[in-house]
Amino acid sequence: MTTTTAERYRAYQGHPLFSMGFRPFFLLATLWAALVVPIWVAAFAGWMPIEHFNRDWHAHEMLFGYLSGVIAGFLLTAVPNWTGRLPVAGAPLMALVLLWCAGRAAMLIPGFAAAPIVDSAFLFVFAAVIGREIIAGSNIRNAPVLLLLTVLASANLLSHLRGADPELALLGERIGIAVVATLVALIGGRLVPSFTRNWMAKQKLLPEPASPSRFDAVTLAIGAIGLTIWAVSPTLYAAGLALTLAGALHFLRLARWQGWRTSKEPLVLVLHLGYFWLALGLLLQGLAILAPSVVPAASGLHAITAGAFGVMTLAVMTRASLGHTGQPLAATPRIGAIYVLVNLAALVRVAAPFLPEHYTVLLALSAALWSGAFGWFVFVYAPLLLRRRQAATA
Repeated sequence: MTTTTAERYRAYQGHPLFSMGFRPFFLLATLWAALVVPIWVAAFAGWMPIEHFNRDWHAHEMLFGYLSGVIAGFLLTAVPNWTGRLPVAGAPLMALVLLWCAGRAAMLIPGFAAAPIVDSAFLFVFAAVIGREIIAGSNIRNAPVLLLLTVLASANLLSHLRGADPELALLGERIGIAVVATLVALIGGRLVPSFTRNWMAKQKLLPEPASPSRFDAVTLAIGAIGLTIWAVSPTLYAAGLALTLAGALHFLRLARWQGWRTSKEPLVLVLHLGYFWLALGLLLQGLAILAPSVVPAASGLHAITAGAFGVMTLAVMTRASLGHTGQPLAATPRIGAIYVLVNLAALVRVAAPFLPEHYTVLLALSAALWSGAFGWFVFVYAPLLLRRRQAATA
């Protein structure tokens, strides 16, 4: 007699924190995100050693530290549903978490020679774990996820070569951003319309969001091409054209999902806002190449990172954590506050380069809002993530 993935999870008898991948990784990654930005801003203000906690450290820890943790938590929870195989739990999950934590600790130590090795190990080991699950489960449909994860691990390795070749390290950063943006477009393109359709069906709202079509495939392809060109040559005119077109197409794709009709349920609406930031980021990044005197490149970059990555990851984490801990799928005012804070943080960060005379103040304000959003997530969700799953209440 076979058992479902949910039944296997419930059969786990160890500490609840290590019963499912989302629990430790969502909790620790959001805590790290709440700390990284203030550390960098404090160094920027001269309160900490800027030679170590500089822009490069900040970019690396948000991209390959925070985001790698969130991706790990999401995939370790989603892959068992994709493959029907046993989830990674208990001691193996604990080992992965400790490896991720070791990377964060290594990156905190100034001059630690082994930091690149310790930090790079996690993504390669994690890619191997996910690859094993996808291959063993004959889940070929999600092979692109494994490919992107492997590229992300390689990009992290490149980012550690700054001492030998700064341009190669920047290439690694851009590849990492391109990979995560593609993951947001790929997985977000499944989650956003699916959850929207389910909610609208319960509300008896018609017509439903548009079903997947060739338009979605073309949009994803042009976005991936634009991001690839940009990663290799960030000022190339062709990259600007491709990204601008990709941004416009992603806006059209988003409109087909009718997000404005979900305003009564923030848990669904915020997914659309996360995807909105992706479309806006691609558009601004493209325009920054085509008209650099009009659109600052930093605004496009942070619309993608602080906007799309920040909002979409919190949107997915807040929803997944509720569902997998047996809570009602509805946003309380406390959860809604997370969404307000992170969207305001992204808005201020994107606006800052347009207002250079107020840049430092806006940077500090954005950092405070960002840390508030992620710190508040930890406060609200830690009790759920640290205890056993409970039956959903009405």
